[in-house]
Amino acid sequence: MIFRALLSVTLLSASTALVSAQDAGNLEKLSQFKTTGTTEFTVVEQTGPNADAIKKNLERIKLPEGFKISLYAIVPDARHMAVGPQGIVTFVGTRKTKVWAVTDRNKDRVADEVKDFAPSLAMAIPNGPCFSPDGFLYIAEQNRVLTFPAAEFFYESPDVAAFNVLAQGKLIPADEESYNHTARVCRIGPDGKLYITLGQPFNVYAPEKADVYEQAGIGGIIRVGIDGNGREVFTRGVRNSVGMDFNPRNGDLWFTDNQVDGLGDDTPPGELNRQTAAGQHFGFPWYGGGTVRTNEYKDSEPPADTVQPAVEMAPHAADLGMKFYTGKQFPEKYRDGVFSAQHGSWNRTTPVGARVMFTPVNEDGTAGATEVFAEGWLDENGEYLGRPVDIAQLRDGSILVSDDLAGAIYRISYGD
Repeated sequence: MIFRALLSVTLLSASTALVSAQDAGNLEKLSQFKTTGTTEFTVVEQTGPNADAIKKNLERIKLPEGFKISLYAIVPDARHMAVGPQGIVTFVGTRKTKVWAVTDRNKDRVADEVKDFAPSLAMAIPNGPCFSPDGFLYIAEQNRVLTFPAAEFFYESPDVAAFNVLAQGKLIPADEESYNHTARVCRIGPDGKLYITLGQPFNVYAPEKADVYEQAGIGGIIRVGIDGNGREVFTRGVRNSVGMDFNPRNGDLWFTDNQVDGLGDDTPPGELNRQTAAGQHFGFPWYGGGTVRTNEYKDSEPPADTVQPAVEMAPHAADLGMKFYTGKQFPEKYRDGVFSAQHGSWNRTTPVGARVMFTPVNEDGTAGATEVFAEGWLDENGEYLGRPVDIAQLRDGSILVSDDLAGAIYRISYGD
């Protein structure tokens, strides 16, 4: 039995090394505009019993008057989304190995085609796609960042132009790789730089991890030039942010953060944060959420300049993706406010979340009162019928909501 176990480990390691070598070889070919020999896509069926069941569940969703929700696409493990600047295709990340390309060719606001993107590359937790205004797609993986110029054009082929921004093992130190809290998200900031969230893997990390985490920006948000150079830690004191966006009015960075577990059902609160200057500290690990101190650091002094949340959200609702609404389809009250997704609690005795929230943002940059915008994915028995992850906006002003439990993307529209 021991021999068989050792043999299995050896074969798995050899297989992983082979895949990594093949991936590196394919990436080199793609960066030189050469073919890899890959010819097949994985295409996801958009009709049938699964689609019908999801549509049936959407009848339960409650929205403000005048709004409606519909099934936009079947997308397995759908996580964070990036809508192409030309409005041709939406790229959808996952916590597994695929990024999906979702296309509505006839513009009836329902996807006609869902297929995998860049199938010759072996991606690891490619959760975070984001676009630059000029059409460069960036994908933040567990420990790599790639860019795909003209992705809205090249996605029609299995081979796509692809380049390293931060090569494998350069996003975080290789020996700090973890299976936990490694769903990265990215955004291009008003300064033209690439911002990437780096969740730390622990509930509360031990003090001996502080130096390496501070240096790498783990437990924070880093920014780099679009070529990967000029790396700096922009945001500190974050436990695990899986959602961020920039206020289009003034350029402030807003981000969600998931709070510490194990302190009780009703504490600490989740966070929606506002950052107004580089280098600000948001309290973790001294604070577990809001002003609630962690047991591990209760006897040490937190940074004096700690920034408290702009909004305290429901405890353990797992606030993830967020988006400033810049469209014109929705009523005036929603303009320049934040839509955010609550994935739902995993260890609360009575589950909360599985809904979309709305937070108005005032002209002075402060937050107004948060309210529930869409709910119903958590039924009366405490069973999840869906778990919202991220919010994106289509060019017509409607919004998309991803759901990694149902494996779907929904469209919420007003008055159409």
